[in-house]
Order: sequence, then structure tokens, then C-alpha cells
Amino acid sequence: MPHDHPHHHHVAPEAGDRRVALAVLVNVALTAAQVVGGILAGSLSLIADALHNFSDALSLVIAFVARRIARRPADAVMTFGYARAETVAALINYTTLIVIGLYLLYEAALRFADPAPIDGWIVVVIAAVALVVDLVTAGLTYALSKHSMNIRAAFLHNLADALGSVGVMIAGGGAILYDLHILDPVITVGIAAYILWHAGTEIGGVIRVLMLGAPPDIQTRRILETMEDAPGVAGVHHLHLWQMEEDTAALEAHVTVEEGRWHEADAIKQALRKRLKACGVGHATLELECHRHACDGAAAIGHD
Repeated sequence: MPHDHPHHHHVAPEAGDRRVALAVLVNVALTAAQVVGGILAGSLSLIADALHNFSDALSLVIAFVARRIARRPADAVMTFGYARAETVAALINYTTLIVIGLYLLYEAALRFADPAPIDGWIVVVIAAVALVVDLVTAGLTYALSKHSMNIRAAFLHNLADALGSVGVMIAGGGAILYDLHILDPVITVGIAAYILWHAGTEIGGVIRVLMLGAPPDIQTRRILETMEDAPGVAGVHHLHLWQMEEDTAALEAHVTVEEGRWHEADAIKQALRKRLKACGVGHATLELECHRHACDGAAAIGHD
């Protein structure tokens, strides 16, 4: 069962750190400008976009710290290493986005109940600047996003910000051209809905990794069948398949060797490792058992 994985050209860690740090500075400066402009213009949608930008800046700060922690080698405390620091950071980022999205819906509801005029020109100018900054930030993180769940979250947030900035410009234009101030809370609802949709669709994969779930692109039953079909294997039980980190699948299992073939145990184990590697499992711990001493009534997947 061949299982192909894309090969990414990774950006050097130090260069990646510099990109993330620059993206943080740009987003913090933009957030401050948007908040001031939103207050002066009376625009809730501009403040909404600023909050989203600020969440991106925070996510990038968390990503920056997590990237550095993740590179630490395994030790006696963290025997699997620190790579999951980025997964934890991604969970924090998406949870924060959900909270912000719900808050924006609340503020938009209040604005619908009590509409307020906005200064359209301030809104349009600042939103246009924000659009440029969002696209620059997305460009800084694009290469890193290909192989990091954490950075990918920040990258997609910036694309969402770019769409939000376009929406804010539409709200400002509506106020200038048609005196349609109601567009401001309407656009805010749209930004909030997109934030919630995006966070809701992405957070499941993060939780799956933290809950030791099987990789979504590898079927556990097919892995089991592949192992059971290997020459010299009488059966497989107590199989566990999980993601050690985003791009690394791990497996542990008990393997019963066929009667009369115990002398081939080492060769059988090596053949199984090759099969598993072809299926996308890079790390496998296999416990071989003689057929006479195999676990009695053991579950094929997991424990009884």
C-alpha cells in the first residue's frame, strides 16, 4: 500500500524566525493604526479587522516561541522531544480566534440595535493600508506554512485579514457614496463568521494530534491488513497508530510470528518496518511474540 508524501523545501530555521519576527512587528503596528482609525472614524468593522490583525500578531508571537521550543532535543522529561509545542500553540491560536469571533458578533448585534455614522474616508484609507500589510505578511509566512500547522494558521489568518480589509473598504465606500452606515455592522458579521468558520474547520486537526488520533490520511485497518499479510506474521494485536507531530506518524504493535519461523524474527521485523514506511509510518515499535506465548484474546487495535 504505497503512500506518497509531498516533499517540502524547508526554510532555514534562523531565516524563518526572522520572517516571523518581522511579520509580528508589521502586524502590531498595523493593529495600532487600525484601532486609532476605527475610533476616530467610529467604524466597528475597522476595529473588528484590527482585532483580527492583533490575533494574528499574537499567533505569530506564539508561533515564534513555539518554533524555538520545538527545536529543542529530547531529554529525560520530554522523551519524545518538544515538537508538539507548535501543536499546542496552534490550539491556543484557534481558541483565541473563536473567542474573538463570538465577541465581534456580540458587538455587531449592539450596533444593529443602535446604528452609528462612520467616517468613510478614514475607513477606506486605513483598510487599504491594512490590505497591503496583510498581503506582505502572508508573503513572509507562505513558505513556512507548507510544513508547520502553527505557521499555516497564521498564514491563513492573514489571507482572512486581507478579505476582511476588502470588506471594510466596501463598508467605507458605502458610507461615502450612499450613506449606508448599516454596512459597517453587516461587514463585521461577515468577518466574524469567516473567523469562526476558519477556526472551526482547522481546530479539529489540532485536537486530533493532541488526542493521539491516527493520521487522517492513513487508514488504521489497512495498516493492520498490510502487517498481517506480511510473510511470517501469524497475527497483529495491540496496534496503536498516532501522529507524533503534524508530519510524523508513529506505530506500536505486538506481532505474533508463525510457528517454526522464530529464527526469522529479525528479518520479519525489518520487512514490517519497510512495509510501514511505505505506508507513511516513519516510527514503528514492534514487539514480536512466539506463537505459543502470544497474548490470549487481545484486541487487534488498542487495548482490551
